[in-house]
Formats: sequence, C-alpha cells, structure tokens
Amino acid sequence: MEKKWEIKEKFPDNFKIKDKNYHDIIWQLLWSRGIKEPEDQERFFKPDLERDLIDPFCFSQMEKAVEVIISHIKNQNKITIYGDYDADGVTSSALMMEILQILRAEVDIYIPHRVTEGYGLNMLAVEKIAESGTKLIITVDNGMRGKEEVERAKELGMEVIITDHHPAPASKEEWPDCPVIDPVIPGEDYPDKTLAGVGVAFKLAAAIIRRSKLSERDKQKLETRLLDLVAIGTVADCVSLLGENRVLVKFGLETLNNTKRLGLKELISAAGLNKNRILDTWNIGFQIAPRLNAAGRMGRANTAYELLAARNAEEAKILANRLNQRNIERQQITEEIFNDVEKQIDLKSKDKIIIGICPDNKSDNKDDWNEGVVGLVAGRIASKYNLPTLVITKAETGFKGSGRSVADFNLIAAVEECADLLTKYGGHPAACGFSLDAKNLEEFKNKITSISNKALGGIDLSPRVDIEAELALGDLNDELAEQINNFAPFGQNNSRPHFVSEQVSIMDIMHMGMEGQHLKLRVKDENSAVFTALGFGQAEKWAHLTVGHVIKIVYYLEFNEFNGKRELQLKIIDIKST
Repeated sequence: MEKKWEIKEKFPDNFKIKDKNYHDIIWQLLWSRGIKEPEDQERFFKPDLERDLIDPFCFSQMEKAVEVIISHIKNQNKITIYGDYDADGVTSSALMMEILQILRAEVDIYIPHRVTEGYGLNMLAVEKIAESGTKLIITVDNGMRGKEEVERAKELGMEVIITDHHPAPASKEEWPDCPVIDPVIPGEDYPDKTLAGVGVAFKLAAAIIRRSKLSERDKQKLETRLLDLVAIGTVADCVSLLGENRVLVKFGLETLNNTKRLGLKELISAAGLNKNRILDTWNIGFQIAPRLNAAGRMGRANTAYELLAARNAEEAKILANRLNQRNIERQQITEEIFNDVEKQIDLKSKDKIIIGICPDNKSDNKDDWNEGVVGLVAGRIASKYNLPTLVITKAETGFKGSGRSVADFNLIAAVEECADLLTKYGGHPAACGFSLDAKNLEEFKNKITSISNKALGGIDLSPRVDIEAELALGDLNDELAEQINNFAPFGQNNSRPHFVSEQVSIMDIMHMGMEGQHLKLRVKDENSAVFTALGFGQAEKWAHLTVGHVIKIVYYLEFNEFNGKRELQLKIIDIKST
C-alpha cells in the first residue's frame, strides 16, 4: 500500500526572531513542536535540571503523602511498594525501593503477575501484603482504579498512597480514598500532565529526599542517580518527550551512559550494544526496554526488578542473560501469533477494525496465544494495515484482549461503549486491554466492529508519513545536522525529523547483509555532493530502482562514525519515483 506523504504546515514569516541566526529548518521544527516563545526556545536548547524541573510539592497531595511516609519510616513500620510488570512499573518500583532503603525504611516489594493477577491492585494481593506485617502500601504506575482494594487495605490496618499517571474513574465516588499523586486527575494543579509512572514515582522520591536531613549536595546527588531509571521508564511508556519529560530523559541519558548499576551494565552488555557509542532513546525503546518487559510478558516481572536492584556482579550477569533469553523467546512467540492473526485477516473485508481471536488448538496441539505478547502483535498488525487492531486470547474465565489503534480512532472510547459486555478494561486512545466472558465474545466483536465502521467510514486510512519540510540535498551539511540533533532526545511528540528531497538521482546501488536484504544508495541532486542513503531491510521493496533513476526520497539524517571517520548520511523512510 502506497504511503501518503504529509508535509507539516510551514511556520509563518513573523515567527522568526531577528537576532537568532537559525536555518529555516530549525524554525520549522520549533514551530511544529509548539515551542514558540523565545524563553521556551532557550530552555529547550539549554535545559537545566535545577531550573526546569517542577517542584514536586506542586502536587496538591504531595505534602500529605510525604508526611505519611516519613512517619512510617521513623516508626520503622513495614512499607510495601506495589508495582507493575512493565518497564515503566519495574523502574518505578526499583527507584522507590532504592530511596526508601537509603533512608533506612523497612521496605518490601510486590509486583503482580500479569496473567494470574492482572494490572493494578487486587484483593488477594492486599490481604497477602497485610499478612506480611505491612503498615503502608505505596503504589507506583497503578492504583487509580483501586477504590475497593484501598478500602480493604484500611480494614486490615494499612494506609495507602497512590502514585499513578492513568486517568481517574469518571465518578469521584469511585476514586480511592487516600493520598493520590497523579497529574491527570481532575482538579490536580500539577502543570505537566504527561509524566510516565516512573516520572510520578520520581517526584514522590524527590519530595521525600527534600524533606530529609541530608545535605543539599547529597540531596542533589541522590536525585540525579535515579535519572537513568526515569529515562528508561519514560521512554518505554511512550509518553511525550516535550516539557518536563524532555528534561528528565535528557539528563537521564547522561546518567544512563555513566550508570553504576550492575544490572543495567550487564543488560547493556547482553544486548550487544556498542560500548563505544552513546546510548540514546532508540537504544532504550528497542533494546533495553523490550528486555525488561520480557520478564513480565513471559513470566514474572520480578526478574527485571531484581536485575535493576542487583548488587552482586555475578547475579546481575545471570539475570541479564536470563532476560535476554526471555526476550528471544518473546520475539519467537510474537512472530508465531502474528502469523496466526494474519491468516485470519480477510483482505476483501470493508470493516475498519481487525480482530484476531485465538483458535481452538486442540487439533494441532498448539498452545493458546500468550496474553503477555498479544498487545505487541496488535501493534504490529495495526502498523502494517493501518487499522485499529484487537488480538484476543483465551483465559481461565473467558477471554482477554489487547488493542492498538491508529491516529484517527480513539480506541479506549470505543471499548468504553462496550463496557456492558466486559468484565474489566482500561487504556487510552492508542491502546487498551480488556477481559470478557466467553458468552459475550461474539456480541462484543460485532459491536466494536460497528463502532469502528461508523467512526472511520469516511476517513482516508492510507498509511501516512509525516514530513517536517522539503529540503534540498544541496542544503545538507554537518552544521545543519548538528543543529537538528539538538532537538534530541527524540520520542513521542518530538520524533526524529523526516525530510523530503525531490529530483534526486541514484548514482549507485549496493546490497548489504548476509542475504543482501539491506539497500545502500549513493544519491545527489544537481547542486549537491553525493550522499549515502541506507534502507535497512528494504532491498526487496525497492528492487525496481536502477542507477540513473530520479526519485523523491523521505529520510532522516544521522552521522555514521567508523574507523575514526564521520560521515553525514540519510536513513531512508520512503521513496517515490518522479
């Protein structure tokens, strides 16, 4: 399917500031990201931890939460951190555990099992935690929908503090009755609403540190040492990388590249990352976070937590290799389920949603689909076909599903319309999870298909390529590329900029890789030098190209550093013939 190229609106002429000698491309990038005021631009390019991080006590209930925690620390009451099984939840758990241990709290950790317990607080876990002698539960990356569980905790003599970044139930009567630190709940004045779960946990940790009796220098050092965990959880959770998150991740990457955590060092090694290359958000999103997530997807997330908390080098190495192996297994299972779902897709169907359902496998002795990876499969299918996708597998009490959406469709809103058919659900516009009884499966499938068809019926669903601006190859140079790199760290709402160049001639074509699967072009226009353009895994897609072909090309810029040489090159996103 040919992709639709969409170039962003050009910045107005009066947007430029006379005393700023930026290239037009830089003004365009600032404009499209909404960074329009001179002081905001200055802060964007020159972030400062002390200046730009928001005071954690801006949270309306932070003071109360800190008072409760300090009281339990002083009384040596047992505190249990109640985490979550994804990378955001695991980094949140490790961060909170580390600070409480440093402040000499008696503290324990509880991370629920993805399959047997599911997301968030549950009654059996609360009762088990109470039996352990816990007097305070602190949730990280969950809890906002745990009203009944919080009430049960109170009945059992425990206090609860919720830290979360997910939306609250619509009715305030359904909110948990305890101190809540969550930037997105109605009435909360905290100005940045985009923090990941680990960002919220960091804010609580920072507030506790600031109320401690440590020296100012030690307080600052403690906060900074946590930022590697904050960067990993924030990038892994795909939240916006503008605003406060940009500051946390930018300085978090510095901490990560100099991390002293034995577990992270071993995980980086197990992932085969080049030790001489600086780690960036891509490395987190595609190499570090998937390995941490593999623990929860393929078993218990405790392995990932134990790795982050490891204080023994040999133990850290064993855990890192275990996670690496689980990630390989996760990739294999994901591929198998992806192929199973593809077999169910009717390419002639006019429905605007894809729904894959685990078949009855009794005849071929295949296992049911692993519910830990169905969300990944849904994401791959949605990306390939540019349609919202649900992948549903069998569970003990019926079925469980996970969904991923496209830009034009609010998936959680559609799921909420089917709430009467579901036993549990949650998520946001781009992704969801849900459970339902077997008797409701067919009706749910029909209802959400109808909702999708109505919402997307008149919309062009061709896959899109977002382009920042048209750029002549003759304008490319190292200085401009360095200025573009100043927009890093790249991620959600601050993606690596894509550009389009026209009237580009192919001077040479080469294939790379063991099977010749990668494409390497040498290209130029009439006014430019010759540039290398790389397309990984794209040789077959553009096998029709020949030397002398004149093309339009969408790409992003990067530097290739090899054997002491540094060369500006293009990474191919898409190509069209002129």
